[in-house]
Amino acid sequence: MKNRFAGMVAACSLLALSAGAANALELAWVHANAAAQSESRVKAGFDAWLAETGKTDWNVSLLDSGGSGEATASNIQDAASRGVDAIVITMADLRASRAALDAAKAANIPVFAVDSGYTEGVLVDITTNNWAMSSDVSVYLLDQLGGKGNIIFLRMAEHHGTRKRGDVMETVLKEYPDVKVLAEHNIDYTAFFEDTNKTMEDYVARFGTEINAVWAPWDEPAQAAVNVLNAAGLKDVKVIGIDGHPQAIAEVCKPDSQMIATVSQPFEKMGAQVGEWIQEIVVDKKNPDDVLPAKTVYMDAPLVTKKNCKDFM
Repeated sequence: MKNRFAGMVAACSLLALSAGAANALELAWVHANAAAQSESRVKAGFDAWLAETGKTDWNVSLLDSGGSGEATASNIQDAASRGVDAIVITMADLRASRAALDAAKAANIPVFAVDSGYTEGVLVDITTNNWAMSSDVSVYLLDQLGGKGNIIFLRMAEHHGTRKRGDVMETVLKEYPDVKVLAEHNIDYTAFFEDTNKTMEDYVARFGTEINAVWAPWDEPAQAAVNVLNAAGLKDVKVIGIDGHPQAIAEVCKPDSQMIATVSQPFEKMGAQVGEWIQEIVVDKKNPDDVLPAKTVYMDAPLVTKKNCKDFM
């Protein structure tokens, strides 16, 4: 009797192990730049979802591209050659990754993108509407200036989202003829904070009190600009960012801070949503067409100002 019971226990254990093995996954997570807080927040949301759902057998290897499009392509190619079960790409410029995405597709590896723009070879890109976010915050900044003044225009063309945000601001500026762009700079994404800091120090030395506002494509360069302006004693300059990181919202909430607005992106929710899609498509073997509502899925991102910032803290 004891032997029969022991045999049943062993059989149940084997079944449990077999079920666990069936759900085990090897994932490759390709960061465009792991130093960006937005990417860290997406990954944190994914990790929280793994913990909540008990996915202890999902092994995630991290590949940091350091802000380089070529390194992103190389990392995708590496993941495809290793035959992982799925690839997640965050905040990347995929224009240089055509061949690597083709390799993943040929290996039947599904690719899930976060704020990287939909590209052939990607199942879905989950993001926010960069045109809408920029429209909200850009018009807000220009209205707060009273439609006139001098601005520093910081851009970053190497990522689809920041590129679109800058393009929207450029278009909006056409409707504000009394706003002058003192200087425009494309941020070096491989060292974005340091580059913005150095650039703003140069502009402050050149233009000083002529600067009325700084338009930044995301929160970290906005914070770098605020730091330089504070060091120079330029307290009346208005600065905006986009992303809604906790530090940026706290900065907006300071009554005397130059940072007057940002946009709150739900990065953690993006990471959790990617986890749910991987479960349904890769583990449960559901047809992606039945799971994904569109090739590009947009999440809401509200404007945060000094009037409502406490609602986002």
